[in-house]
Amino acid sequence: MKKVKVELGKRSYDIIIKSGLLNNVAEYLSNINLGEKVFIITDKNVSPLYLAQIERGLEKFTNKIFEIIVEPGEQLKSFVNLAKISNFILEHQPERNSTIIALGGGVIGDLSGFIASILLRGINFIQIPTTLLAQVDSSVGGKTAINTNYGKNLIGSFYQPKLVLIDPDTLLSLSDREYYCGYVEALKYGLIDQADFYDFLEKNKEKIKNRNLDILSEIIVTCCTAKARIVAEDEQEKGKRALLNLGHTFAHSLEKETGYSELLKHGEAVALGIILALQLSLKLCYCPQSDLDKVSKHFQYFNIKTHIKQIEHNWKKDNIIKNMYGDKKVINNHLIFILLNGIGKSFISRNINDKIINNFINGIF
Repeated sequence: MKKVKVELGKRSYDIIIKSGLLNNVAEYLSNINLGEKVFIITDKNVSPLYLAQIERGLEKFTNKIFEIIVEPGEQLKSFVNLAKISNFILEHQPERNSTIIALGGGVIGDLSGFIASILLRGINFIQIPTTLLAQVDSSVGGKTAINTNYGKNLIGSFYQPKLVLIDPDTLLSLSDREYYCGYVEALKYGLIDQADFYDFLEKNKEKIKNRNLDILSEIIVTCCTAKARIVAEDEQEKGKRALLNLGHTFAHSLEKETGYSELLKHGEAVALGIILALQLSLKLCYCPQSDLDKVSKHFQYFNIKTHIKQIEHNWKKDNIIKNMYGDKKVINNHLIFILLNGIGKSFISRNINDKIINNFINGIF
């Protein structure tokens, strides 16, 4: 078992990583005051696989366990579903010490955390992520949100869980597409400030492709440790935490343009965004061509798309730029980008003028 602590004073919490953890989840919940009522939010893909295990563990603490099983997909993160799920929970009269458990991927975690943050002005929240994307990134750090017609994650809050329980065994049940979407977020940490971690991923890419659980556990621990460190320094993203948005300014725009559909999943959009960030860095003479080539080749090894034209969609260049200005990463009407001086050398750029961005986007097509 590995344990990573997110140090936030009285709101500190543990991330526990262990293969087979879900078979004995009660052991790890014993120090948490779950309250009398526990609400498990999950989706129709995950519930047949793990819901019964979680409920068996919870039965040691309470007999008031409520299931909320929803349709999977990014479109779950909407006002309609926020209201529907919140009303279901309110019908069962939750108390301040009641607990919401998010069982699933990043979408389930984002929505569940937001609901926990606003019900009764905040109730207990536990993350049990079952996708690689959620395990290495979204389940840690307390970002919660829903999407709107104006953009991704524009309605949300910073609300930390009480505990994060990660069982790498769940990664064996993922489709290749879902698995590689999560891997993109793992690679991101190597690009941000850990060149040695990038080298580790490059060295072990065959084992990663074959889902070697020892390697995957090491990846999860490394990413969670890195994110815990950054969140402890800058919980509400007023400084260094913005580096975790590498590729996301582009990615969120592309996702919005495709209607948050299955045509382009979040991890795939982030991969394209990372390549675009490297291309922009190259254009501005910050990073060498060799690093762009190296990362592109690495993604291609996993059949991860590296060019926007590989996504069959009627792209509108003007909309892509417009979408970026509607995202959260704008200050004084200037776009904020995470760029790179090279692998493991990211930085926050706030001074790129509109003409450069327009020319860059036009040059992509």
